Amino acid sequence: MKKKILLADDDELLISLLQFRLKKEGHEVTFVSNGKEVKEYLNNTIPDVIVSDIMMPYFSGIELVDFVRNELRLTIPIIIISSAGNEENVLSAFELGANDFLSKPFSPTELLLRITKELNK
Repeated sequence: MKKKILLADDDELLISLLQFRLKKEGHEVTFVSNGKEVKEYLNNTIPDVIVSDIMMPYFSGIELVDFVRNELRLTIPIIIISSAGNEENVLSAFELGANDFLSKPFSPTELLLRITKELNK
């Protein structure tokens, strides 16, 4: 079944690679490159899973987790990705309700496995 995946990251090369793999698996993928676009998208559409970078313009991945869990009150899976092996940020994201974390660089196949795992819970 086609799932809606929201990818939030400002790394266009990574996003195009992930978009290609996820669409090939039959998912509907929406890409946003900053926090403002994330909020606008979420005010109109609820995806099945969110994959978000921690470091984004306007609105960080941590603020995104907080927004989804505490303002929108949604329980959809959120997978955080980050190149900054910054433990504090990762811990904050988990404390606020992130479901999973992937450190960049990662393989698209690993992300697919984690998305599938979250969708099948």
